[in-house]
Amino acid sequence: MKLFHKSLGDGPPLLILHGLFGSADNWQTLAKSFAQDFKVYLIDQRNHGHSPQSKEDSYALMADDLFELIAEEGLRDVKLIGHSMGGKTIMHFAQQYAFLIEKMIVADMGIKSYPPHHDDVFAGLFAVDVDRCESRQQAEERLSVHVHEPDTRQFLLKNLYWKEQRKLAWRFNLPVLFDCRSEFMKALPPTKIECDTLFLRGAKSHYILNEDMAAIRELVPHASFDTIENAGHWLHAQQPQVFLEKCLRFLKDV
Repeated sequence: MKLFHKSLGDGPPLLILHGLFGSADNWQTLAKSFAQDFKVYLIDQRNHGHSPQSKEDSYALMADDLFELIAEEGLRDVKLIGHSMGGKTIMHFAQQYAFLIEKMIVADMGIKSYPPHHDDVFAGLFAVDVDRCESRQQAEERLSVHVHEPDTRQFLLKNLYWKEQRKLAWRFNLPVLFDCRSEFMKALPPTKIECDTLFLRGAKSHYILNEDMAAIRELVPHASFDTIENAGHWLHAQQPQVFLEKCLRFLKDV
């Protein structure tokens, strides 16, 4: 699948992949800072943002999509950043194409399986009922019945747009994401990852626990770990400057 992407800056290639319900646009501000040292590729994964929609979705397919983009752009020695679902995508990619990767950063995502935990979000998104919703305010009111955190609601509502006059739509493919939700929770296959990898976690997040690190090091022998204080799963949005500094220190060997 030919993914939508935008690039900025000049230098070694740095590709950034968003998480579930996200998009390349979420990374615009950080990308401008990264672009001082790298050519940054902001990528919409399949069924998200401006990329094509498909009835199928899985990490294997997302890794194939990433390979297609890298091949089409003629890139080698790439650096990768993936948050959450994007983190697992780049790990799947690294299990097959480590020779293309110089370094990668997995932002708040482990290798283990996770229990389903997006039920409220999906319930809220379906409650919006875009075919009958007449305003963004009305959409937020319906979403708020199920999604109580204002920051989470605003993040989700960034995907809502006017498809035509008085007609709202989601940029992500909500029915397919719902049908494939168990795929996104699966553990990484047991193939070792042989590239230099930083696992960057939020101190308030449960995605990478101390007891997970031994298993990660077994599967990713060149893994290192760092933690951002006062941040949860959305560490790049909650502590953007600290996130930027830690990423650059790793990517540039500072």
